[in-house]
Amino acid sequence: MTEARRFPDGFRWGSATAAHQIEGGNANNDWWAWEHAEGSGVAEPSGDACDSWHRWADDIDVVASLGLDHYRFSVEWSRIEPAPGEWSRDAVDHYRRICDGLQVKGIEPVVTLHHFTTPIWMAERGGWANPEIVDRFGRFCHRLATEMGTSVGRVCTLNEPNIVATMGYALGIFPPGRTDPVAAEAVSANMVAAHRRAVEAVRAAAPGLPVGLTLSMTDYQPIDGGEDRVPEIRETHEDVFLRATAGDDFLGVQTYTRMRIGPDGWAGPEPGVPTLVMGYEYWPQALAACLRRAWDVTGGAVPMWVTENGIGTDDDQQRIDYVATALAGVLDVIADGIAVEGYTYWSLLDNFEWAFGYRPRFGLVEVDRRTFERRPKRSASWFSSVARANELP
Repeated sequence: MTEARRFPDGFRWGSATAAHQIEGGNANNDWWAWEHAEGSGVAEPSGDACDSWHRWADDIDVVASLGLDHYRFSVEWSRIEPAPGEWSRDAVDHYRRICDGLQVKGIEPVVTLHHFTTPIWMAERGGWANPEIVDRFGRFCHRLATEMGTSVGRVCTLNEPNIVATMGYALGIFPPGRTDPVAAEAVSANMVAAHRRAVEAVRAAAPGLPVGLTLSMTDYQPIDGGEDRVPEIRETHEDVFLRATAGDDFLGVQTYTRMRIGPDGWAGPEPGVPTLVMGYEYWPQALAACLRRAWDVTGGAVPMWVTENGIGTDDDQQRIDYVATALAGVLDVIADGIAVEGYTYWSLLDNFEWAFGYRPRFGLVEVDRRTFERRPKRSASWFSSVARANELP
């Protein structure tokens, strides 16, 4: 019998969500407008989502029942600042209550300040294509950290800024639906500047509060003459952001799959490799490859967390198999001396998966679309046993 493999003492275990995907009723941001716009291609609107704006205590109870030590969630900028300079104390108090509720149960609140959604008033000014957003976001981060800093355990500034730039401004799949690669480059530059400004703002307002960036990374693999394309793609989609993490307290690596790259770009899935509802390959080995690459590009200067990793599937055994393989890769990476401090599964709940609507099911917990009842899956029990034992069976 193969022996279980232990993670280092102090390794952290958690799960994650995002405000727009679970709260419901976030009608004041660009995504709500986008999902209701004719021709946007969004499968269905978010609506009430998981009703977590009202049922957040239920979510905390689930996290606690699984024995997890941290919960990553996001605040909704458009609720906190519904108009320029107009501050909602009620919204801030709401998020503070979530943080305090987590801490009472011994769970670290890991708060993301921007997870894909931007207030309508900022989107109407050009959103992330307008350099003005750097100062606007910086002021938002400073004031929020001033008011909530003592309740928060760790801060992620921007969630996957490379996805915002690519999907929203180059491919037209996210708001504002533009297909302009030049604009996407400008957005990336603004998001890099906004991350640095946010780090400064959080540190000034709440000294000692750990702060970092989360980045979507893909295991890009060249095939059939794609060797020259891979470095170009990595530079645009990953490296410009990895370099921006210098001096941060941590880097959040978020990985789901690989991409095979030929001379014309993405070559599609390999015949014989299973594909998932999201359209990409079942490839859990991608996580280890991306952790190694992030470590190399940053020179090992920034400790890493896996802040998202998971699978959208209706087959819960496939979810367990995927995570087990991904975690085995994390153990291999750690054995090679690479600093990986924690693993956060995406997602705690089946939720609104952006343009795909509610079809992809990433959750450890099923949510009844009518009653909002939370029902943990078998994968939740399995993941809980791994976290509690701090070892992979």
